Amino acid sequence: MKIGILQTGKSHQSLLDKFGDYPDLFKTFLDSEDFVFETYPVLEMIFPKSSDECDGWLITGSRHGVYENHEWLPPLREFIKRIYKNKTPLVGICFGHQIIAQALGGVVEKFKGGWCVGATKYKFGDKDVTLNAWHQDQVIVPPANAKTVMTNEFCKFAGLNYDEKIITFQPHPEFNSDYVDGLIENRGRGIVPGSLLVAAKSKLHSSNDNDLLATKILSFFVK
Repeated sequence: MKIGILQTGKSHQSLLDKFGDYPDLFKTFLDSEDFVFETYPVLEMIFPKSSDECDGWLITGSRHGVYENHEWLPPLREFIKRIYKNKTPLVGICFGHQIIAQALGGVVEKFKGGWCVGATKYKFGDKDVTLNAWHQDQVIVPPANAKTVMTNEFCKFAGLNYDEKIITFQPHPEFNSDYVDGLIENRGRGIVPGSLLVAAKSKLHSSNDNDLLATKILSFFVK
């Protein structure tokens, strides 16, 4: 199965040598002999020719906001609409979660409640899960056809399902604790409130449910 990774952001320069870029994180996260991956750096205006070019699609995270003025955002929103119309499986993570919601009629804003970073608990169906977060923007109003599948008190619409053809998540299941530690040390300082970084640092050794999300996403693509 061929999965197209629509790259909308890049790893911090200090993390590239050890962890690779965002597509590398997802290739590791979704490691399976049944999958091949092709990356399309849409943030550099490199788009697939057709939504049929791959069997499934995944939109990465990004430091950019979906409400910002970048030349690659309008064509990305149009491509999302084509994917949805063609009923091709699509997964969105963090920025991907947000841009899909925006493209299909939802509202995304810089959340007045501030940042969420590090190991965070969510309700995922009937399960309590812990996943790493790194965001300030949120889906404030989901599209009418979106069903909420993951939530917590801070982020009400942390996971959305669109007619079983699109699933999206606000947290980063592709981020392990070492990667979050790198973000804290190299990207968070001066941007994220210090108290939140200290709290996130204290939870680096917490277990997470990344493997559960990987299994869910892999089965979603296959199904």
